[in-house]
Amino acid sequence: MTDATQSYLDILSKFGAELGLPTVDVDRLLEAHKKNIEALANSASVISEGARSVAEKNREIFEAGLRELAATARDYRPLAAEVDLAEKRVEFAKKVFDAIAKNARDVNDIANQSTKEASRIFQDRLKASIDEIKASVRNSEKSRSA
Repeated sequence: MTDATQSYLDILSKFGAELGLPTVDVDRLLEAHKKNIEALANSASVISEGARSVAEKNREIFEAGLRELAATARDYRPLAAEVDLAEKRVEFAKKVFDAIAKNARDVNDIANQSTKEASRIFQDRLKASIDEIKASVRNSEKSRSA
């Protein structure tokens, strides 16, 4: 740094000390931001994996639905008795409804799990940040009183 810049920083440091402001450890501050970015990246990864899992589950659901539809179409007999056709329609509707309900629960569980995990990462980092700030202020107060 140049002398002019250094003297400017000295003036600001002296001013802050006179006001009783805590000192800032730039290295600690940068390390904290690095940890925040890492937590954000980990959270994004968890959310991305959850989205991938939801998409995979939706693909499986779609494929299963097509297989069920194909099986129903193969078993369809247009000249069968109306009672048999009605029973098959009811059975098919029940299968579709049960599959939709189960699949909706499965997709919801996958999405909830990834959201919980991403939230946990954020919460853990927030708690660590608060602890780091508290420690930094304590250290600052100790160095000022010494």
